[in-house]
Amino acid sequence: MAAVSMEEKSKNRYSEKEKVEIFENEFMPHIDSMYNFAFKLTLDEEDAKDLVQDTYLKSYRFISSFEKGTNAKAWLFRILKNSFINDYRKKSKQPAKIDYQEVETIYNSEDADHNITIDLRSETMQNRIGDEVTNALNSLAVDFRIVIILCDLEGFTYEEMAKILDIPIGTVRSRLHRARNLLKDKLKKYAATLGYKA
Repeated sequence: MAAVSMEEKSKNRYSEKEKVEIFENEFMPHIDSMYNFAFKLTLDEEDAKDLVQDTYLKSYRFISSFEKGTNAKAWLFRILKNSFINDYRKKSKQPAKIDYQEVETIYNSEDADHNITIDLRSETMQNRIGDEVTNALNSLAVDFRIVIILCDLEGFTYEEMAKILDIPIGTVRSRLHRARNLLKDKLKKYAATLGYKA
């Protein structure tokens, strides 16, 4: 009899019907949170949609590694975060691509002066936090932005964040502390204009 690997033992053998039920009942209710997280990471509507779609495809493909009854949201966030980091690394190694045809079309159009780029980041979050806070958050390095989003906007515990980010809880705490201090430094002037004192 062949030896069974630890990975095979840890996998759940779900029927196709069970897979569909888990996907619909445990994964799909988190799609809005997933999109919000993806958008806060990518800062682009289309990239966020692609990232969520990729996450849900992977979640179904690897559903056997999900343990029914555990925190599905944290599991999905981990997949999304890993996909984002992998894609981010790939893109950072590629030279920037510009569609010159599109640029030429915009500048040659009659209403070129009226084409104003909309900042979707501030538009999406303006009901929750002000533009200054959004801009400060978006200016943080990805690792710091992720911990702020997971903890302060999504409400994950340190333990859940450690699982999502695949780092020790101590690292979560120190990274979050550092991220909050960086955010605080970026918002000092803004806070002063609102009457807050250091």
